[in-house]
Amino acid sequence: MTDPEGYPEYVRRDTPILEAHGARFVIRGGRSVVKEGTAGDRHVVIEFPSYEAALAAYDDPDYQEVADIRRRCAESTIIIVEGTE
Repeated sequence: MTDPEGYPEYVRRDTPILEAHGARFVIRGGRSVVKEGTAGDRHVVIEFPSYEAALAAYDDPDYQEVADIRRRCAESTIIIVEGTE
């Protein structure tokens, strides 16, 4: 995280936008340990009702405006994965 003071604004503003697309935050921070490979310091896992809903949430212009805050405050990797049962 490059700007820890600015990041809470992103969290506050992204949540209602993503929840409007059916998002459920499964993991948002917390302790973690890397056993192999490399990873960032903070992890977020968000479940959506469908792969398409996740794509729509990310592409939402309101989310993209808020995502600019995240881009200024942190280096991040966003991966959208279609789950299977």
